[in-house]
Amino acid sequence: MGKSYGFLEITGVVAAMDALDIMCKAANVELASWERKLGGRLVTIIIEGDVAAVTEAVETAKANAIKKPVSTAVLASPHEEIVRLVELSQSRWKKKAEQVNK
Repeated sequence: MGKSYGFLEITGVVAAMDALDIMCKAANVELASWERKLGGRLVTIIIEGDVAAVTEAVETAKANAIKKPVSTAVLASPHEEIVRLVELSQSRWKKKAEQVNK
């Protein structure tokens, strides 16, 4: 199976970390990237894995997170432009992490 993406947008960083923890424990998925908007009020978590694992992870977090997600989506076979956008987001996230660790 190819790479799939799961998106979960939720209010607040703490709720996002809770949802990510739930997703990673529920299925064999990894954090691809994350984005904060509106000063961190809205956080989008992007996970990747095979389609069954991503679907299970998103649905489990949707049902069990400390806050109700604003929106969720699973892209079973993302278009190459979506992959490019996620990789761009991921590169910005990793670049910031490297700067902090220096």
